[in-house]
This record gives sequence, structure tokens and C-alpha cells, in this order.
Amino acid sequence: MEQGTGLSADQGMSLTDYLRIARRFWKGIVALVLVSTVAAFGWYLIQPRIYSAEASGMVISSGADNLSWSLAGDSLAKSKAKSYKAVAESASVADRVISDLSLPTTAQDLLGNVAVTVPTDGTEIRVDARDRDPVQAQKVANDWVKALAAQVSDLERDANANTKGNPAVKVVPLVTAMVPTEPVSPKLTLALGVGVVGGLLLGLAYAFIRDRVDRRIRTSEEAERFGYPVIGTLPLDDMLVKGSSVLEGTGGHQFMSEALRELRTNLRFIDVDHQPRIVLVTSSLPSEGKSTVIANLASTLAADAEPVIVVDADLRRPNVHNVFDVVGDVGVTDILSGRARIDDVMQTWPGNDLVRVLAAGHIPPNPSELLGSQAMRNLLATLAQDALVLVDAPPLLPFTDAAVLSRIADGTLVLVRANRTKVDELSHALGNIQRVKGRVLGLILNGIPSKGADARARGYYGRYGYGEPPTEDRSLEAAEPQHGAGTRHGSAAPADDWLGSRHSLPDDSAAPQWDRPGEGGGQRPHGFAAPFPAQAESPRDHSGWAQSGYAEDPADRSADADGPEADDGVWLPARVRESYGARRRGL
Repeated sequence: MEQGTGLSADQGMSLTDYLRIARRFWKGIVALVLVSTVAAFGWYLIQPRIYSAEASGMVISSGADNLSWSLAGDSLAKSKAKSYKAVAESASVADRVISDLSLPTTAQDLLGNVAVTVPTDGTEIRVDARDRDPVQAQKVANDWVKALAAQVSDLERDANANTKGNPAVKVVPLVTAMVPTEPVSPKLTLALGVGVVGGLLLGLAYAFIRDRVDRRIRTSEEAERFGYPVIGTLPLDDMLVKGSSVLEGTGGHQFMSEALRELRTNLRFIDVDHQPRIVLVTSSLPSEGKSTVIANLASTLAADAEPVIVVDADLRRPNVHNVFDVVGDVGVTDILSGRARIDDVMQTWPGNDLVRVLAAGHIPPNPSELLGSQAMRNLLATLAQDALVLVDAPPLLPFTDAAVLSRIADGTLVLVRANRTKVDELSHALGNIQRVKGRVLGLILNGIPSKGADARARGYYGRYGYGEPPTEDRSLEAAEPQHGAGTRHGSAAPADDWLGSRHSLPDDSAAPQWDRPGEGGGQRPHGFAAPFPAQAESPRDHSGWAQSGYAEDPADRSADADGPEADDGVWLPARVRESYGARRRGL
């Protein structure tokens, strides 16, 4: 499979993308609209009320005794009306109004509250006066027309001083202003409309800026921009709110069960010519749910009659034993150091006999060196001969363990937590695998909501009828290991001798070693390089596992289980031996 190299070029946004962004940040958009509307309403309440009164006058000509003179007088009145507009807006008219009404203002201030308009090809002159007092606005409008008529009369008289008789053109009042009852400013509907539109624009701008600035991965499309396919999308599930666990059955978990079956199918068909037998599962950062995903994937594979071995290679903070509820004191580190054999520490999950668990064991001081050793490679190769091996590895960014293991595994699945894993984090994590020539099988998008704007990333599971989604959804998030909890023991009986002599692990003199508790410095600790005693091939059941009763009981190998040395040369903690022996005896 071709490996990705990073984000592809932006292909532009479609209408669907804009709608998705609006749906994703709808709460912020609605909040900004509400805030803007409330602010507009507050502005409306504190603004003074302004009332408007309108009066008008008409320009007429006199002395029209016949039709010809009437037409000429009408043309003269229209031309005069345009010129009288400037007269109506002059300070001389304003001074007359101030004098008549005894207003405590100046001509310039009064002109700012009066508007004069002349209709096109008309003889009417309209005066619009505005004031906080409606009565005052009426008085100013009516008196303005009278003042204009007086001013025009004086101008015409001065212009025709040598001519006897009345002026040819004059202004007469036409419409008297009434006392206004409703304010013209501010208008409530206009203020609220501006608030809603302004808030909507601010909200959309906020949503698009957040979408561009926010680097978290939410959908399969965003994850696939790195060049790797998303082979599984897992929804939120409320059963995992208190900690990691394996979901039992399908009742109430329709979305999760179907998503896990989809992941199982995609994993099987991801490379039909070279089926991966050792699959490493890791993530960019801790607490993204990889241990729980591995456990539920193993259960789903076993439900289809496929033997699965889950190996906890997270030697930093092991958690697989908590998920499967098995003993975690012995496991990988004991095998690699030669303190135990595979059949000594392999445990069967009570939920399905086809699922076996190899816990991490004691946490060593050198996890990276131990996981990168030839002994670890031989261990995984041996386990893969009889079952599909799922390896739980530490996160890629804090540690190099997962990158080292990616070279041993047939392929790596990288878990991406929706709405948490960032683009830069996933890019660096994939880069760590690429630099060591590891193979990435695909990505698993975990924590997709069943409802909302991001639900479509799950495909049809969130839309078609598999029952109602859970009321309170939670994601597949790994819980913190509970150290010292002595009650977390599942089926801790040792595995049957399903390996046989043909599965004896090869020597590895370079395997990391450390002293056993209670040993002196002169004693050589047992390493994984120490060959296992040859054992006869054990009969197999219909599932491919060795039948019980053919493996030697570790609890019976030494008469003194509390001693540091056992008769077979393999040392195990006394508490573990007692636990194994009690379980084998059915206590």
C-alpha cells in the first residue's frame, strides 16, 4: 500500500462544507445573534425619540389672463421652485422661524433638523421638520413655509422694484403639518433587523475563522488527506464512560457493533494477497482509546471464529489486563527475560475462548530496547503462527516504542480521536513510522458522535434505522490503570500447551536481561534466549487451540512456590503461582 506523505492540496469548499461548518458551530452563531439582537434592542431603548412633521407650499404665478400666459406662468413657477429650494435652506429663513417661535437655538442647528425637497417638474416645496417634541416639530414645519413665503416675497419685490403691481411669482401655504403621534426614529423593527443580520454575519465569520484555526480532526475526509484510508469509524458509546471495557452482545450498542464489524471486514480485505498476521495498534497521544479498541476488535474477530492473541506491548502504562480483567503481573517481559514460557503466562479471556491475552508483565527500565530486540521479533512471529496477533503499543509522539514495533509488525493501525487529535500531531505520528520504514495499514477514527454535524463521518450508521442512539454517548477512551487493585482477575489459568516443541523460540543472546528479585549478583538471570524444554505436540480442539489438561501446571513445578527458584528453572512471583494453581484446581 502506498504510504501518504501529508495533507493534500485544498480542493476548495462546496456548499455542503459551508453548511457543515455552520452546523458544527451553530451554538456560537446563535449566541452571537442573540447578543447582537439584545445589544440592538438596548440601543433602541436609550435613543431619544424623534418626531417628524411635514408642511408644504406651492409656487404660483399671477397675471395669466389667457392660455398662453398660463402656460408661460406654469413654466416660470416650476423654474422658480427649484431656485426657491436654496432660499428655503438659507439661514435667513431659519432666523425668521427662530424669531417667530422664540426658539433657544441657532440658525445652523435648526437647519440641521429641517429638510427641504422639491419634486421633479413640480411647483410644490415640502418642508420636513424634526424634533424631540412633536408639537415643536409641527410649529417649525408650518412656520418654515410662512417664513419662506415672506422671504420670497421680499426677494421678488426687490427684483421688480421698478415695476408697479404685485410680484409675478409667490409662495403660498399648501398643506398644514399635523402633530405627529409616532416617532420616526429610532424604529424598533429596523434596530432588531440590523441586530439579527449583524449577529448572523458575525456568527458566520466566527464559524469560518474557527474552522480554519481549529486543527482538530473531525471527519474521515480530513483524516484521509494524509494519504491513508480510514478503515473504521467508531462512535461514542455510553457503556465506556467509567472506563475501558469489552462490550458484550449487541443490545443497546447497534452503532458500535456494526462499526466494529465494518472494521473487522476492512482489516481482512485491506491486503488480500498478504494478509497481516501481526497488527500493531497505536495512537498519537495517550488516552485516545487504543486499548479499548483493540479489546473490542479482538472480541469481534473471535465472534467470527478467528483465534486472536492480544499482546500488551505498552510497557509504559499497560492497560490491556484491566480491559480484559486478567492478571497483569506476568506477561511479555517475563517471556523476553526468560523467567517464563509462553504457555506459563498466556491467559484466556472468559468472554470467548478464542481470545487469549498476553499481558505486559513487570515494567522494565528499558522498554524501547526490549521491544526492539530479536527476542520480541521471535515472540510475535511464534504467536502469529496460530492466531492473529493484535499488539497494543504506546503512543507514537511521547515514546519511540511504537515506531520500533512497527518494523516488526506486518502493519500498523493508527487511532485518531475525533475532535481531539490535531492535524500536526497525526502528521508527526505518521512521520515517525515512515522514518523507520514501517507500514501503515490505515487509520481508525474513534469517538464519532451519532448525532450532529460530524455524525456523517460515520457513514450510514448514523442515518439508517439500527435503533435509537444512546441517550448519553461516550467514546472509546482508555481508562487509567488501577495499580494495586487485587480484585481485577479474570481467567488467569495458564494457557494449554498449544505451542509444542516446533514453536520453541530461537536463541537471542542480545535479549535485555535484569536480575530477578532476591537474586545475588553472581547468579545468571533466565533470559528469553534460554531454550524451552522440548514438549510433545498437544491435541487441538476444533478452534485450533490446544486442549486443556496437556500443559504442565506452573503451580506444581516447585514444592516451594515462595522461593525465588522453581524446579524447572523458571521463576514466577509466589502470588502469581498461587493464583494459577487455585484457578487450575477450580477453586
